[in-house]
Amino acid sequence: GGAGGGGGGGGGGRSRRAAPTTNILAQLRRGQLSGRGLTRGAQITEALLKERDKQAKWNGIPLLLQKLYEHSHPNSDFSQCQSILKEISPLLSMEAMAFVTEDRKAAQESTFPNTYTFDLFGGVDLLVEILMRPTLMTQKKKQKISDDLIKDCLSILYNTCICTEGVTRRLAERNDFVLFLFTLMTNKKTFLQTATLIEDILGVKKEMIQLDDIPNLASLVSSFDQQQLANFCRILAVTISELDTGSDDKHTLLAKNAQQKKNLGPSRAEVNQATLLNIPGFIERLCKLATRKVSETTGTSSFLQELEEWYTWLDNALVLDALMRVANEEAEQSSTESSDESGLANTSTRTQLPQSMKIMHEIMYKLEVLYVLCVLLMGRQRNQVHKMIAEFRLIPGLNNLFDKLIWRKHSASALVLHGHNQNCDCSPDITLKIQFLRLLQSFSDHHENKYLLLNSQELNELSAISHKANIPEVDAVVNTDRSLVCDGKRGLLTRLLQVMKKEPAESSFRFWQARAVESFLRGTTSYADQMFLLKRGLLEHILYCIVDSECKSRDVLQSYFDLLGELMKFNIDAFKRFNKYINTDEKFQIFLNQINSSLVDSNMLVRCITLSLDRFENQSDAKVAEVLSECRLLSYMSQMSMRMSFLFRLINIIHVQTLTQENVSCLNTSLVILMLARRKEKLPFYLRTLQQMEYTEKYPGFILNNFHSLLRFWQQHYLNKDKDSTCLENSSCISFTYWKETVSILLSPDRTSPCAIVSYIDEAYMDIDRDFSEE
Repeated sequence: GGAGGGGGGGGGGRSRRAAPTTNILAQLRRGQLSGRGLTRGAQITEALLKERDKQAKWNGIPLLLQKLYEHSHPNSDFSQCQSILKEISPLLSMEAMAFVTEDRKAAQESTFPNTYTFDLFGGVDLLVEILMRPTLMTQKKKQKISDDLIKDCLSILYNTCICTEGVTRRLAERNDFVLFLFTLMTNKKTFLQTATLIEDILGVKKEMIQLDDIPNLASLVSSFDQQQLANFCRILAVTISELDTGSDDKHTLLAKNAQQKKNLGPSRAEVNQATLLNIPGFIERLCKLATRKVSETTGTSSFLQELEEWYTWLDNALVLDALMRVANEEAEQSSTESSDESGLANTSTRTQLPQSMKIMHEIMYKLEVLYVLCVLLMGRQRNQVHKMIAEFRLIPGLNNLFDKLIWRKHSASALVLHGHNQNCDCSPDITLKIQFLRLLQSFSDHHENKYLLLNSQELNELSAISHKANIPEVDAVVNTDRSLVCDGKRGLLTRLLQVMKKEPAESSFRFWQARAVESFLRGTTSYADQMFLLKRGLLEHILYCIVDSECKSRDVLQSYFDLLGELMKFNIDAFKRFNKYINTDEKFQIFLNQINSSLVDSNMLVRCITLSLDRFENQSDAKVAEVLSECRLLSYMSQMSMRMSFLFRLINIIHVQTLTQENVSCLNTSLVILMLARRKEKLPFYLRTLQQMEYTEKYPGFILNNFHSLLRFWQQHYLNKDKDSTCLENSSCISFTYWKETVSILLSPDRTSPCAIVSYIDEAYMDIDRDFSEE
């Protein structure tokens, strides 16, 4: 019945005889790629399909598709379609299950013959056509597709996407279909299937979609309940993240600058962020979701129904696995606690099962929401987002969840998914912690609102520290709105310090914890903030990790060195404490070895010690003088030969072609050493010493030529009108004008100037005229 289709002649007379299977397959693939000849299985005769089916092990899929094609013609009522899909579905979901549980190893077509056959014979395109037909109809009576039929179509498409790489890409290229899927999300019954399919498709889409293109986005979002909103955040994540942020630190600055010249307008991700912020009430709902307690979630009956929907949905087989483990653990705990009455144990297990599932569910939701908030906090509309987040009390809300949910006691290590090690990031519990720490980091980084991480008593303590030291209070502390700060015994910052100290040595959280606390200290150095943390033993904890446990992880070391630098900068009490802890030559040597093992990781600390030493030397205070004479670290850095050795190595480990966001700090640290020298009119002496070091080390000019190129790059990079120079000023307390002047003096072409680099490179070794291009 009408199955001939347009290109029925593609097989020619030959197809009537039992042509080899490969021949039909080759023709179909060719047809799909070229659009000519056979493009769908329905163009092959039924008899032939039946005959080939047994040998080819097609499991009757091509025949079923042919029936589906006949029953889905424009005037059909789709009544037969569902029963046909019910036959196809299990054949595909079986393979998809196998694929997910096999840990998604590389899938070959041979492993998943049903899915491959389904796609080859045009199944995917046919389902897309069925789904979209009501939107294309122009007649008065619009065709209604039943929810169940939509569900089946989506399920089959999703399973096909999982097993056959190319399908997801093909669907992603159809913009009309992707936007159409968003409109299906208004229907509660098909919401989860739609969301999961969209997520997969957006994951491979080359061009990021524009949220503005989604029909009625604001009313779509306002129609979601909180559970749907959380799932929707998973989809949003892809649309608001810059595509290559993952390795941001690793991209060379040359490449990034070249890229920025090309992109004049805001990126798609930035436009999407703005679109979201313009949806009325959006941020407020995210804050509510992020801070709601597990007990506030829906009652058990609707909760279990929601769970059931969730777990029939494939990808969460992993989650189910995790939940069962948690449930068993809780059951074991409760049975050991009440072994005297076995009856009690049973009832507690029964009531506990949904509780642990609720917690896990809530964790999965909060993860997505925190991620979206975190990206928005780092975006162009940062200040607007900050205001809203403060107003909707996100921080106090998270503070109240800290013990019960975010850093809850058991669970973290117990919850390990399918044979991974404990620190693998696939456990929701672990991911939530990291996401939470990233949020804290972006929240407090260079922003006045960071004081919302404290409670009222802690803010009073900051004021008291300032009064006692006879220094003015920081404006931001005075201006903090007390109705928006944390409540309870402790604020978030002090809770974070508590768990940080208990963290096992090799834990992957240490890096994120240190980054979060460091970002609280960043910006203009505040003595009160430092003392607040010093009084809580932070310095000793950091030194214990660096020296006593001889931490080996580069990432953790870098974050601890950066934090130590911010904690000690200009703070004489901190240096005193340092000396008290590092009280033997042996300990001091371990500390130096850790610093020298990688200057890329420790240079911010070196910069902080150099700046502090310079300030202390210019003070006439008895306490300062005493610490200066006693402190191992300050005495070490006050030796000219040590400063020169650092300077030499800092310039030697970087080159213009290899500069990244991560190692450009080495260049700025070397500049700090030279600016301080210039203040003391020692610049010529430093340059002459570098020249002598070159002669002894290798060959003349290799350090100074490189430094000359680096400084020319510095000018290009930092004198760009978009560049933010306040960070350099704040962290060094040296005005940006002085930075610029110092660089110009060093780059002067005048070979008679005692402060120009060229005066110290012999003509024969000059190699500074090359221009940088992206190489």
